[in-house]
Amino acid sequence: MRTGAFLFVGVFCALTGAAQAQDKGKIAEEVNVEETFSSVVRVRTRILPNARSAATLGPQREGSGVLVRDGFVATIGYLVIESESIEVTGADGKSVPASLAAYDHASGFGLLKLLAPLAGKPLPIGKSNAAAEREPALVAGYGADGVNLVHVVSRRPFSGSWEYMLDTAIFTYPAVMNWSGASLISAKGELLGLGSLIVTDASGSGVQSPGNMFVPAELLQSILEDLIARGKAPGPVRPWMGVNAEEMRGRLFVTRVSPEGPADKAGLKGGDILIGVGSDEVSSLAEFYRKVWALGAAGVDVPLRVLQGVQVKEVTLRSIDRMDYFRARPSY
Repeated sequence: MRTGAFLFVGVFCALTGAAQAQDKGKIAEEVNVEETFSSVVRVRTRILPNARSAATLGPQREGSGVLVRDGFVATIGYLVIESESIEVTGADGKSVPASLAAYDHASGFGLLKLLAPLAGKPLPIGKSNAAAEREPALVAGYGADGVNLVHVVSRRPFSGSWEYMLDTAIFTYPAVMNWSGASLISAKGELLGLGSLIVTDASGSGVQSPGNMFVPAELLQSILEDLIARGKAPGPVRPWMGVNAEEMRGRLFVTRVSPEGPADKAGLKGGDILIGVGSDEVSSLAEFYRKVWALGAAGVDVPLRVLQGVQVKEVTLRSIDRMDYFRARPSY
């Protein structure tokens, strides 16, 4: 057994307690533990010196990923966007370089192409609805303490402040700290999702329940072949404005605008309140995104009504493809 895989198996076998033992038994019945954990890898990136995302995500990033095809690793996109170099370490401890094959902002997935062979067997992609609420699952991030037993506690829509929305996200409890790019694995040994966030209300009940949000792997399944072949998902690209907003007291407050992005160029700033898109009022992120995205693909003009101080202003900004905003690695 390879050293890295042995560490994963050791942590899995060490899970104790009556409830954990019962749930571990459910998983152990169907999962080839060593084979499953051989697919989990570490992802380390060094970011371009002039990267626009460095201010919010840092100049160096580290998390996990998972082999989904021979030679290809899926991870969460914020770990690898604007990367200058990428290093992937397999379950046997061997490290190889990788390149960014694709980044899909709509789902949040990043796909890496390995530039040298790496040990491990690709993990099959399952359906997120196969795990009913309260069913046990494993969260597998890279490292000796990377395996955790969790339960799926809710599947519901998610809207992020950074122009991001999922019709259905997977929420698990309890919270796992090694979440970035970690694999959510079902009792059948299938990939259910990739870790994106730590949250305070995993159950969605309004009660404090620290947990994690995972992006459903079936979203990757539907675009994976296009990401490999074309470097992008099929269909039109959503318009991007470069505005971060939060819902507070039934209003949408601008918390940040991306420097030199469309919103910044149009004069929006932190503290503004988003009132509407055209003549339609908006009071939630979901409403805001749906109305903007319904206008058309990237490049479409977006008419906004904004409260700045005590004055309501009508602002029209020209949207872009978000990938055009990020810095690209030089090809020479």
